[in-house]
This record gives sequence, C-alpha cells and structure tokens, in this order.
Amino acid sequence: MSRLAVGVMVSMWVIPVLLLVNHIVPDPYMDEIFHIPQAQQYCRGNFKSWDPMITTPPGLYFLSLGHVASLFPGMFCTELVSSFSEICTAATLRSMNGVLAVICSLLVYEILTLSRPALSRRDAALHTIVLSLYPLNWFFTFLYYTDVASLTIVLAMYLTCLKQRFQFSALLAALAILIRQTNVVWMVFVACSGILNYILPSHCKGPTQPDDHFVSTSKIEGLVDKKSVNVGPLRNRKSDSSIDAANHSVSTSTSSQHLVPGILDEVQIILLRLWLLKWEVLVSFGPFFVVLLAFFAFVRWNGSVVLGAKEAHTVSPHFAQIMYFGLASAMALAPFSFGFSQVVGLCRLLWSNKLLSFFQILSGLTTGFLFVHFFSIEHPYLVADNRHYTFYVWRKVIKSNWLTKYLLLPLYVYSWLFIFSILGKVRKNVWLVLFFLACAAVLIPTPLIEFRYYTIPFYFLILNCQINDSRGWFIMGFIYTAVNIYTMTMFLFHPFHWTHEHGTQRFIW
Repeated sequence: MSRLAVGVMVSMWVIPVLLLVNHIVPDPYMDEIFHIPQAQQYCRGNFKSWDPMITTPPGLYFLSLGHVASLFPGMFCTELVSSFSEICTAATLRSMNGVLAVICSLLVYEILTLSRPALSRRDAALHTIVLSLYPLNWFFTFLYYTDVASLTIVLAMYLTCLKQRFQFSALLAALAILIRQTNVVWMVFVACSGILNYILPSHCKGPTQPDDHFVSTSKIEGLVDKKSVNVGPLRNRKSDSSIDAANHSVSTSTSSQHLVPGILDEVQIILLRLWLLKWEVLVSFGPFFVVLLAFFAFVRWNGSVVLGAKEAHTVSPHFAQIMYFGLASAMALAPFSFGFSQVVGLCRLLWSNKLLSFFQILSGLTTGFLFVHFFSIEHPYLVADNRHYTFYVWRKVIKSNWLTKYLLLPLYVYSWLFIFSILGKVRKNVWLVLFFLACAAVLIPTPLIEFRYYTIPFYFLILNCQINDSRGWFIMGFIYTAVNIYTMTMFLFHPFHWTHEHGTQRFIW
C-alpha cells in the first residue's frame, strides 16, 4: 500500500466529517472566536490588527492565507466569490486543517518507512492510518485550532532532519515556532536527535543485534585520536573506516537479561565524537542555533513566551503534568501497555534485576508523590468550564476523593516504566533522557491541563518505538474510532445551554 493510498483513505473520512461539522456548527466555536476573526483580518490585508486574547504567534494565519490564495482563483472564476476576503469563511479556514491532516498522515508514513526500513509497506500504512485516528489530533482536524498545523510542521521538521536536509529543517522549525511557541523545545529535541544520528549513524539499537557493551575509554580514545582519523568531506564522513569502527562500538542493543550500558559511557562517546566532528556539526546544525537565538530575542522583547492573556498563562511549576502525560500516553497505547502479556513481560524485566528495579520503583513513587502533592495545579479555567472533558476527569476522578490522586501513583509509575521499556529497546539512554526533558520542558510550565498538549510528544513516542503487533494495532484503531465517534457525536448532537450565558455550548476535548 503506497502513500497515495494512505492519503486517499484519510481523505475519505476527513472530507465528509468536515462537511458535517461545517453544516451543523457553521459559526466559530470556543477558541475559534479568536482565531477566525484574526485570520479574516489578515485576509483583508489588515496585518496590524491583533486580538490581545490570542496567546500564539500568527503562523496559523499566514498558512491560512496561502491556503485561501490557492482556492481563490477557481472560486473567483466560477463567480462564487467576488473578493479575496469573501472566501475567508469559517468553513474555508477549517478546511485548511483537513488538508494538513492528510499531509500529516503522509509525513507519518514517510517517517515510519525511513526510520524502520524493515517494516513492510502494508504495516507502515496500517500504523499510519491508526495514528491518523488518534483522537486528539483527529478531533481538532475539523476546527480552526493550531494543533493540526503545529503537529504537521513539527513532523515535517523531523522528517527533513532525518533526511539530513538540515537547513530546510531549521526553516520549518522557524515556521513551527511561529505557529506555537513551545515548538522551540521540539526544535531543540529534533536538532539533538539529528546530531546523534549525524555523529553516530548507528546510535539506534537494532532489535536483532547481539548485546555488546561499550569499549573501554582507552580504546575509544584510540579510535577517535585525531592522528589516526582522516575525516573526509562533509558528505563522505560515513565512509571513514575509523568512524565506522567507532559507530560499530556504540551500536548496542538491550535485552531483558542484560543491563543497558551506563549513560555516562554514552555521554563520553558522544562528547568524543562531537569533538571529532565539531566543525561539521557546527556547519550542519548552525541554522537551528540561529532560530533559537531569534526565539530568545523575541522572548526578551515580548517579556514573556505567550503573546496575549499573559495573566492566565503564567509559567507555573506543574510537575504533576508529566505524570498525567505518562498515563494518558499509556492509555492511548492500551492494547500494548495494559494487556496481560505486556504487564507480565514488564514484571519479568523488572524481576531480572530486583535490586535496581526496587530503587527505580521506589524513586518513581517518591518523586510522583512529591509531584502530585506539592505541584498539582487547579487552574481556574479547568474548574470553571464544563465543556472540556478534562473538567470531568478532574472532578470525577482525580478530585473525587482526597486519596484518589495518591492511588493513581502506581499507574503513573507503571506508565513511565512502560514508555521507557518500549523506547529503550530501540533508542539509547541519552535519547531517552532528551525525550523526557523535552516533555518536561513543554508540559511542566503549563498550569492548565489540556489533553491536546500531549499530542506532539505522543507522536514522537510512538514513532520512535517498534511495536509490530498487527492485532494490537487493529484493536487500537478500533478504540480510536469508537472514541472519535463518541466525541464527535457529543459535539454535534448533544449541545447544551448555560443559565448564566447565552449561546449554544458543546462538549470538546
């Protein structure tokens, strides 16, 4: 099954659902009341107008201008519109996210086939279609929010970095940040991951490779001694025999019977390789650094990361957010995380090194307790708006009893152990640390619990593990479809009214 077939299949549900949403909910809803009028101002050429309630940069509106411009000639010739601004309706602006959702599915397919060449096209297509049904991304495909555009550009940035088109990747990173500021974290993560790929092309753990440990420090120093290494041109660096030897020494794998080599050994090798290839790395990844400096300059000029409504989006130490993300991701992978065989397999892995596992679990429980006890934030928006599902999760689950948030601690710890176990089979310890730090940098400063904030880290999680059970993927696709039908049915056909405010209200993620 080719990428064209994937695009067609995704379009088969994007188009009819988008038409249905625009028919039943033609007017802007929720955050659309800010985004759509702002985009319409840009369509009129009024680029100086800005709604102070909008917290994100205008990248979404610039993308919308390009989308509208592509539709305008045909609609003008058929006399459906007489001016450019007339085409900027809510339906047209929403349709851009429909187009981006299809593009996003193609990017996922490309990333899977590039990073996992052993994966058959049929399985790659299955994984892509299931991930296109991921409830958070699927739902906001049909509304004019920044989520779909943000995910699509970030994945495009990641794909181009995997293909070593670093300048283009940095350009996409700038666009991603222009859509949502927190994407600067994912730019840094992608750049760091790209550097690992660049200096250690075999840094991923092969699932069928033997489990060999790192060579000693003295041997590493010998391998990377400048006198014995003749680094060729930028494009020919992989052909150097000594570099290949060094790459072979770090291409280790993890098994349930052996300990993963220490992270300090990995850092030592990475630093040595960085020193060896410092000028090549600087030239290749310099554009990312330029974008990062530009972002810091913007924050200094703006006085904050967010643009508008700064009082409601202040940076807060919301450490419990990282625990929520772990559980939400494990639940999104329920066929693989909470199945009997998976639980037994993880327990056996922990039992194989009882002492280390005991300290890991104890540390996780202690850290989780401190996070949920001292750093659980109840944002005013969370408890005041019953249109969001997080309102009910907070009231009916986490706050149902004073003890509940502590009873969830084992689930939080298990979820992160599961995440580390599936990623640890493929990625090095350093990569795992980078991923965790990126998740923490994005989620912990955010005081408001929003499931859609978990979308990008979830995609990086699922795209960097190797779960090949087709039966599990089919079950996950069925679960996603059921959730999507439920949430869209509630949104479209079960509106309600507030006694203190006029207008129709609808349930939303």
